[in-house]
Amino acid sequence: MSTVREPDLEPSSIHAGWSEDDYLGLETNRRVEFTRGFVEVLPMPTVLHQGIVAVLFTALQAFVSARGLGEALFAGVRVRLSDGTYREPDVVFMAAQHAGRIGELFWEGADLVMEVVSPDRPERDLVRKREEYAQAGIPEYWIVDPRNGLVTVLALEGPAYAVHGTFSAGATATSRLLEGFAVEVSRIVAPRIP
Repeated sequence: MSTVREPDLEPSSIHAGWSEDDYLGLETNRRVEFTRGFVEVLPMPTVLHQGIVAVLFTALQAFVSARGLGEALFAGVRVRLSDGTYREPDVVFMAAQHAGRIGELFWEGADLVMEVVSPDRPERDLVRKREEYAQAGIPEYWIVDPRNGLVTVLALEGPAYAVHGTFSAGATATSRLLEGFAVEVSRIVAPRIP
């Protein structure tokens, strides 16, 4: 394995020429994603962002653990989408029947991912990750856009996502994958933060 260089930790900085081993050997407390030789340092999450992630994770964790459906975790878990592509979703779920895909350094795919749209580069969550998650065969993708107060739930149909539902304040966002899992949008896009 080559010597791991610590990238400059400026938010949204992108660095070329990295190998998968370099990326997996990187030790940092920043969120860093890897796409075919390029390392991207993600911006530090805001309090609002973390509040949204907390609501989503708490609801998902309670639902899946009560039913023994699998494992739910929050950002910091590397998810390998394909050779040379790793993302760190804000919230991630792996069904119990796929537990063998959970590794210590990274997960091989996932069954459901949730992302809060980053204000610095919204296209990353709205377009790029939508394409990458679909290509990786992840059955469900939740996109939370706090700027517009929307939660879009996408379900994989063939090679691409179809909209299961676009939910706004006053509505309840529902999952197609996890029957019965639902969260009030008002709780998600305007979390109570002390």
